[in-house]
Amino acid sequence: MAGPEIEHLVQLLARLPGLGQRSARRAALTLLKRREQLLAPLAAAMTDAAAKVKTCSVCGNYDSVDPCAICADQRRDPSLICVVEDVASLWAMERSGLFKGRYHVLGGVLSALDGIGPDDLFIDRLVARASAEEVAEVILAMAATVDGQTTAHYLVDRLANCHVAVSGLAQGVPVGGELDYLDDGTIGAALRARRPIA
Repeated sequence: MAGPEIEHLVQLLARLPGLGQRSARRAALTLLKRREQLLAPLAAAMTDAAAKVKTCSVCGNYDSVDPCAICADQRRDPSLICVVEDVASLWAMERSGLFKGRYHVLGGVLSALDGIGPDDLFIDRLVARASAEEVAEVILAMAATVDGQTTAHYLVDRLANCHVAVSGLAQGVPVGGELDYLDDGTIGAALRARRPIA
């Protein structure tokens, strides 16, 4: 149906999250139709990113400088470390514009099914960072999944001797959420995390 170059492009696009074969074909056709406006700049941006983007040696974020811009920002509070599973979670936290501390990317979560144990994650590096005199609190921003909560409990144990406060993100009813549309787990978490109003 198409030459090997197009098929190769489609196969590579299909590996991206959220794109199946049909979506990858549509994306490939759009890129090919708009070579000058989309395909050429995208190829140049990808080449540039592959050459310049690196992993921050302090927190694990992606940036073109090491340490990353967040770690190098002197206005950020060094006494707070927010632990996230991956860079996507870090970027989500940054989008809110509310957290003014530093981050630590674990590189995933503990998962017996996937064969991911403590040695596969950046847990030792977190413990070393949390042991620093300036750190007062570690915030565990783990997903409300079995693996995420298992990881959080493991981290609480590992951080016990670091003399830091360990907290987690609140869970429950989202802003604008209607009870009728929420799952049982979310409602249960909201009930357990209730607090006085007045």
